[in-house]
Amino acid sequence: GIVSLMVLAPRAVGGPEESIFYPMVGLALLVLSVSVMAYLFFYRPVTMLLDGEREKAVTLFLQTVGIFAVATAAVFLVSLIVHPA
Repeated sequence: GIVSLMVLAPRAVGGPEESIFYPMVGLALLVLSVSVMAYLFFYRPVTMLLDGEREKAVTLFLQTVGIFAVATAAVFLVSLIVHPA
């Protein structure tokens, strides 16, 4: 959605289709995404691990990775159905 907005918005307002801002926005989104994912995947399990709850920390981490993997696979499968090669 964000990439589509970045590509289609300049066309809608009559601006240039290529700009130096595309790589800058892309990098900013990457940094934001990595920060959020690091917080979601690692912060809580690490604090649990440091508090001595090793089993719960490992379980939470594996559940989080598993849910993310299932969601990623679902998006991938939907993209294959919508836009087959």
